[in-house]
Amino acid sequence: MKLKFDHKQSYQLEAIKAVVDTFKGQPLNKGDFEIQLGTQGKGIFANQVQNELGIGNQIIIDDNSIIDNINEIQKYNNIFQKYTPQSKGKNFSIEMETGTGKTYVYLRTVFELQAKYGFKKFIIVVPSIAIREGVLQSIKTLKEDFLNLYNRVPFNHFVYDSKRVNELRNFAIGNELQLMIINIDSFNKATNNVIHIPNDRMSGRAPIEFIQATNPIVILDEPQNMESVKAKEAINNLNPLCTLRYSATHKDKYNLLYSLDPVQAFQKGLVKKISVASVLGENDANNAFVKVNSITNNKGKITCNVSFHKQTKEGPVEVKKTLTQDKDLFIESEEREIYRNGFQITEINSRPGMEFVKFSNGLRLGIGQENGGVKKDIIKEQIRATIKNHFEKELQVKDLGIKVLSLFFLDKVENYRIHTDTGFELGQYGIWFEEIYKEVAQEFTMFLDILPVDKVHNGYFSKDKKGNEKNTSGSQADDEDTYSLIMRDKEKLLSLEEPLKFIFSHSALREGWDNPNVFQICTLNDTKSGLKKRQEIGRGLRLPVNQKGERIFDKNINNLVVIANESYEDFAASLQKEFEEDCGFVFGRLPIEAFIGIKYTKEDKSLKVAEKESEIIWDHLKDNKWIAEDGFINKEFNEAVENYTINLPEELKEVPLKEVIKAVEKYQLNQIIENKNNRIKVKFNEKVLLDPEFEKFWNAINTKTIYSVKFSTEYLIEEAVKAIKLMEKIKAPQIRTQLADLDIHSKGVSTQLVQLGQVKYAEPAKVVPDILTYIQGKTELTRNTIYQILIQSKRLDEFKINPQQFMDSVVKEIRYVMNRVIIDGIKYERLEGVQYEMSQIRRDFDRLVEYPKDKVVEVTKEQSHKIYQDMIMCDSSIEKKFAKDLMENKDVKYFIKLPGWFKIDTPVGGYNPDWAIMKQNGDVVYMVRETKSTKDQLKLRTTENDKIKCGRKHFEEIGVDYDVATDITNSGI
Repeated sequence: MKLKFDHKQSYQLEAIKAVVDTFKGQPLNKGDFEIQLGTQGKGIFANQVQNELGIGNQIIIDDNSIIDNINEIQKYNNIFQKYTPQSKGKNFSIEMETGTGKTYVYLRTVFELQAKYGFKKFIIVVPSIAIREGVLQSIKTLKEDFLNLYNRVPFNHFVYDSKRVNELRNFAIGNELQLMIINIDSFNKATNNVIHIPNDRMSGRAPIEFIQATNPIVILDEPQNMESVKAKEAINNLNPLCTLRYSATHKDKYNLLYSLDPVQAFQKGLVKKISVASVLGENDANNAFVKVNSITNNKGKITCNVSFHKQTKEGPVEVKKTLTQDKDLFIESEEREIYRNGFQITEINSRPGMEFVKFSNGLRLGIGQENGGVKKDIIKEQIRATIKNHFEKELQVKDLGIKVLSLFFLDKVENYRIHTDTGFELGQYGIWFEEIYKEVAQEFTMFLDILPVDKVHNGYFSKDKKGNEKNTSGSQADDEDTYSLIMRDKEKLLSLEEPLKFIFSHSALREGWDNPNVFQICTLNDTKSGLKKRQEIGRGLRLPVNQKGERIFDKNINNLVVIANESYEDFAASLQKEFEEDCGFVFGRLPIEAFIGIKYTKEDKSLKVAEKESEIIWDHLKDNKWIAEDGFINKEFNEAVENYTINLPEELKEVPLKEVIKAVEKYQLNQIIENKNNRIKVKFNEKVLLDPEFEKFWNAINTKTIYSVKFSTEYLIEEAVKAIKLMEKIKAPQIRTQLADLDIHSKGVSTQLVQLGQVKYAEPAKVVPDILTYIQGKTELTRNTIYQILIQSKRLDEFKINPQQFMDSVVKEIRYVMNRVIIDGIKYERLEGVQYEMSQIRRDFDRLVEYPKDKVVEVTKEQSHKIYQDMIMCDSSIEKKFAKDLMENKDVKYFIKLPGWFKIDTPVGGYNPDWAIMKQNGDVVYMVRETKSTKDQLKLRTTENDKIKCGRKHFEEIGVDYDVATDITNSGI
């Protein structure tokens, strides 16, 4: 089959036009290829210059003309960046998201520049073998199409080879369109590269001199990988007429001419939609889990960031912590028994490429490695999910002539293939693949023609001198054959006649190789993928093709599934962060140019918002605090829209307000981030603190108490047994697969869960802990009481299914029962002379407590005799309404929102009541009120009810009126 290309894709033509228009004013080419009127110069040689070494490109227009052209191009393409020729020179950037045809664009730009201006000498510089092979494959595929488009222009292309430097002479003297592809490593070392050494076969000249004489137009593919000082010097040494830089992830956007960012690419359907199948372990805290996330050496201070299980009241939870040598996970985990012996850090090695952490039991882990997890089960489920999604995609496209491919990235070749004396045999992942393929295939045999497993998968790896496949970085000479094979097989792989469907490769194959019909990508390694998400998804973003080589634009088909060993929320968050770091794209920030192009009518003229008008609207939004100084959208914007108070500047009132609002909302994050400056300081009325009446009021409510409990052990056992019998069934550690769709837009990368996969169970625990000691440490009950509860519950058989989950579930139920029993029998006693000091209120006053604006109620001057000088702090809308009613109530002399440190001890934690109120209507009454949305105990959370019960008994003991109120009418005031 042969790939077919649509040569009328508007976004690609715009990218080409941006470069061509940079040289507007340059004499037009007049020759065999195109007839132009008004040409300047001397025919077909108008933009060429001949010297003793060859024929070179020549630029006629001056720098000022180029600057004017760039400003016009940037304005047309809504790009706002100043041109600085002093620092940047003739470097021009074109930004195109992965999978949108970047290579097609710059190859066609070569032909267009030759046809338009007669430029003939071009060099493509690449940073790696993989990208070089991709360029060669693209030229092979596109050459005939381009020759037909450009009137069969004489065209020669070659790859620079230090063994064939004579080709550079032909490059220099040839008068046809010349295109050379060269790896940066071939000419960035002035003393070691053949290209810099004088050669007798080159008339004693250094080969690079023949390049320099041509004044070539240099094209950089992935220039962010060639930003070192040496690389920049080497590129400048080519003596380029100009340098065109093409990438999706520019490090420095030199004179950006065109931008197709990832958000635009996804929104326009130019690449596949992304879904993430998350394969995660659950309910497994039975082993000594530890994972090394990173190792850092900061000026001699060496630390490691590790994940482990920390003991909490609710059971073990996974945490990440940065530790130094000699730290002990037993202590760090809050004395989890499983870490007691052998998990003290004895050594941290930070040498690049040799990093590891060693523990006192001899365990040694490198970055990304883990101990005690369920990685084997997770990897098997990743393979299963990939195969299942593959068959489901084949079923979807069965009659459409679309070949489905799946790609596995490995961190180690030997995981898939092991060399032996007689050849090779499958590694563990290869064995698992064949086993799982046969299992999953049975579900689809009625619907698909299932090929034998040994025909459908293969690996592409680099080889050493003995022919053994090995792990490589992706940039070594040994990678050359690997990339040649997989790149040149691209169209073969797309044929339904080719049985190969599942491709295994080393993770070094992450750049430069892709295939339009990759629908599943799975990264198999010891822990969470170390690849960048954009690298990972980039191998399969391109739109698929059918057997006729035609692109498929059906959004229901164009879906890339990434099988990941992390949550889809984490994957989306990482991807969004990479978009921001790699592309400079800031989600949630409104750009100054956001309103350009909005149509409006003024004085019967049809107009569009231009750059200046867009800036005026942006400044107006900022001045009204609807957006922040840095362009982030404030909550006040939503409030203004809801309250119909948003408006436009007077000089632009004709612009449709609805369109401006829609433009802002395009950039608004799904979860609005609170403006940290949107806080105010709450002041107390110091005069009230000096009032003897207020002091008497405070002394009436400030007495502390202590509680005691009386209960029957037999009753506790009976109730605990009932609770444990009713607790949920204990589940074995399991592996769960969840599928979520990703949506990429200006608001950010969001997720929508669409499928819950079948649960698989991991291997049971081999060692069980001392259950009585564990439960006793969490409940402080006697071992005999715990023994009686466990035996009578008749659920001990479930302990061996998942020991940690069983113990934590039992502890939770026992604690719940203990709280019920304890609270029913609780008794409070006054602690004479122990009080909540009023001086603490003064300290609060001195430090001027800050609160978010939406959490306060303003105090008017009429109420300024109250304890609050200007604002009252509230935690809910109910409290805000209650506070306003208290201010308006004439019977209320004083009231105070009790500060957070005013807490009553209870078995379920400290209880902080809401309001203390001094009522004066004849008699003086001191009262405390708790504000809730309901008085119905069944509708309140258990802990809320427990604290209210304890609070009621506390205030009964000290003689203060206490109750729960939903509003002022049922508060008893």
